[in-house]
Amino acid sequence: MEPFTNIRALIIDMDGVLWHGDQPMPGLTDFFQTLREQQIPFILATNNARLTQEQYVIKLAQMGVEVSRDEILTSSMATALYLTEHTNPAESRVYVIGEDGAKEPLIERGFTLTELYELNDDKDNPNMGADIVVCGMDRNLSWDKLATATLNIRAGAQFIGTNADTTLPTERGLTHGNGAILAALQAATGITPIIIGKPEPIIYQQALALLGVDPAQTVAIGDRLETDILGAVRTGIRSLMVLSGVSTEDDFKTTDYRPTWVMPDIRAVTQALKN
Repeated sequence: MEPFTNIRALIIDMDGVLWHGDQPMPGLTDFFQTLREQQIPFILATNNARLTQEQYVIKLAQMGVEVSRDEILTSSMATALYLTEHTNPAESRVYVIGEDGAKEPLIERGFTLTELYELNDDKDNPNMGADIVVCGMDRNLSWDKLATATLNIRAGAQFIGTNADTTLPTERGLTHGNGAILAALQAATGITPIIIGKPEPIIYQQALALLGVDPAQTVAIGDRLETDILGAVRTGIRSLMVLSGVSTEDDFKTTDYRPTWVMPDIRAVTQALKN
């Protein structure tokens, strides 16, 4: 591995890197204290679309870490920005499978959210179907939500996935992620969603723009080879994989790419930064 040098900014994943569910990783506060002391700017960029910026700020505060809203970038925020750049929010109706974290960024950017699908061709009917379906992680997923999304997609609505992670690390182990929900909708509609989160480079490109640092001096930290690390490869930046989450070194046997560095957890990252 190359020397752990020339690092001026970090793009850091959260689930599996900073915590498992609500359980912080050992060394969490020391990690962030080191970043502050060394004045290394960072963006916490997560594929998890469930929580809002403010909810992530609160979650970290409960773990003894202070961050600002501007240091948080979720796949739902990246989705809202992407749609703003590619559609007219004032004229776009969006049906969302997801929680507050998926809905709030869209509302803030002026999109109108729909709840029910109406079989009505009257364009003036405020309850007509959506132009876009956005699917993010939803702990309250139901048959009705899947049916509404399916009907909208089959009627021609654009199909957007905040992220395609098939699993999610929790305190109890791996459970289903948003990719599993997308798979159900794709099977029901025959339509492949546009994915905004990692491994697509969109969210990393947005994080780089927020940091304003040379990409050659920026490192992405993640725990998942097929999202965090592949996304960094596609973006053209260096990456560091921690072994505290989903992927293991055995996974390298089935890929033609690998991270720039591999470390056990954020405690090892902290030590490397101090050295």
